[in-house]
Amino acid sequence: MDQEANHPEAALREAVTLNDVAREAGVSPSTVSRVINGTARVNARKREAVLKAIERLNYRPNLMAKGLAQGRSLTVGVVTQEISSPYYGEMLKGVEQALEQTPYHPIFASGHWRADQEEAALKVLVDRQVDALIVMDGSVPEERLLELSQQMPVVVVGREIAGLNCLSIDNFQGAHQAIRHLIELGHRRIAHIAGPKSHPDAVERLKGYKAALAEAGLPYDPSLVVEGDYLEPSGLLAVEALLARGALFTAIFAANDQMAYGASVALYRRGIRIPHDVSLVGFDDLPSSNYFSPPLTSVRQPGQEMGWEAARWVLAMLKGQSYTPRPLSTRLVVRESTGFLRSPGSRLMHQTS
Repeated sequence: MDQEANHPEAALREAVTLNDVAREAGVSPSTVSRVINGTARVNARKREAVLKAIERLNYRPNLMAKGLAQGRSLTVGVVTQEISSPYYGEMLKGVEQALEQTPYHPIFASGHWRADQEEAALKVLVDRQVDALIVMDGSVPEERLLELSQQMPVVVVGREIAGLNCLSIDNFQGAHQAIRHLIELGHRRIAHIAGPKSHPDAVERLKGYKAALAEAGLPYDPSLVVEGDYLEPSGLLAVEALLARGALFTAIFAANDQMAYGASVALYRRGIRIPHDVSLVGFDDLPSSNYFSPPLTSVRQPGQEMGWEAARWVLAMLKGQSYTPRPLSTRLVVRESTGFLRSPGSRLMHQTS
């Protein structure tokens, strides 16, 4: 048996109520409630007395019970594509930070890059009576998300859906920045490891790739484009496929950093050096890209800030308030994985011959 549970002091802590705090602070219970909930301004002296009383008595309000009494669960459901993904991890970190010091707690669920799994995750969260939803990317039908928005506050990240509150960045512009950078370095044969065709962000990044080539007067060569799935192995396999078909290129633009990491392994195994033989650019600018070898040039998208803004938006909606999220944009971060074109792909031609 837990000895601490039988200790008189432990029993006393468990028995502390809001009325006990009020007596200790010399104020009314309603004043204690206002201080805890932040629902109204309280005289500074009384507020300090309440906070000191809470600390002395180790008072812990039962937020869940209070929420249920008010018809709320005090939870925010978050559907992500893959909880283990470093990119989505940054977003989830932003959500957690935004919900700190509020009564709300996040419940995370993963769709594992599959529409049926996303729908199952949504059903679990709705059945648990979350008070709001944040949906990160994904392929849940727009009609389903619009239906849910009639039941609770919903914010969608990474997609643009008419009639819903959405947060997204300009994927087209981000990809355009990456290709323009490579072209300015003298590269003309630029391969692209694309994301899944089913993902709107991947589609926009491919469009940005094509547009930048066209603006520079360079032809679009479909043999230089290989579709991946945003995971490292697909980046490796994409480069192997390019080399197997004899494609000649001096630079690679990967639709995310994870596929860029995989691409670098394939190049390394062939003795193709980055950036001496092939320049490499990713997308996302994950924290680990700073420590990539060589450090990876990448299009930064503010994943953590997007998660933070999404959470603040649903909190405002729960209070019946309007909210205007901060503008979020991409930015190319140039590091050592890109360099000026040297001999026009001679090393690569030797490797693929």
